[in-house]
Amino acid sequence: MLGLFAPVLIVTLVVTVAAFGIGSIPFGYLIGRAFYRTDIRRSGSGNIGAMNALRTLGKGGAITVLLLDAAKGAAPVIAIRLALGGTISIASHVIPTYEVFASIAAAFAVLGHCLSPWLGWKGGKGVATAVGAIIALSWPAGLVVIGGWILGALILTRYSSVGSMLATAVSPFALFFFTRSIPETIFGAFAALFIIYTHRENLERLRTGTENPIPLFSKKAS
Repeated sequence: MLGLFAPVLIVTLVVTVAAFGIGSIPFGYLIGRAFYRTDIRRSGSGNIGAMNALRTLGKGGAITVLLLDAAKGAAPVIAIRLALGGTISIASHVIPTYEVFASIAAAFAVLGHCLSPWLGWKGGKGVATAVGAIIALSWPAGLVVIGGWILGALILTRYSSVGSMLATAVSPFALFFFTRSIPETIFGAFAALFIIYTHRENLERLRTGTENPIPLFSKKAS
């Protein structure tokens, strides 16, 4: 019995470690130090994500950080799609191998971004990395998630945190609608709950009316 599960366990371990490692690369910190001589953690909200990069590094730095953070989520998923195929049997149900391991990789890439060992097990809030993973899993679902961010952050409010939470809240529904994949839907649900948790301080600031709006029109973002 152990011999049957050993290959699955080994692949799972490799996938989790590799995805977590890729996700843990603190691009916001590295871009700030290398090109702007700024420790992004000591400015603005102290977060290493794209929104704090917009506040502290400007639009160019923010776009760079956004794309790199999204790539951290997409890269493990794409790598697994290229490397793995076939099916595995779980509880008498045959499930495509790619769906299972890609969903695991997506989750651990998000965890790596938020709990980077290079920054003392701290990091960002996981939004761009999660969106990158969702786009790699299903680009139509990714478009729905991006639409959720636009609706929440740019149309209904001026708060990125609202857009981020709304975007991830719709992700399990979008993934299920377009993929009918249980593992990918579970990842969407994980991302939604985990990212709402990482925004707990933003929720408190929204409640007290002290949340910072998106600085698109500030001098810092120019």
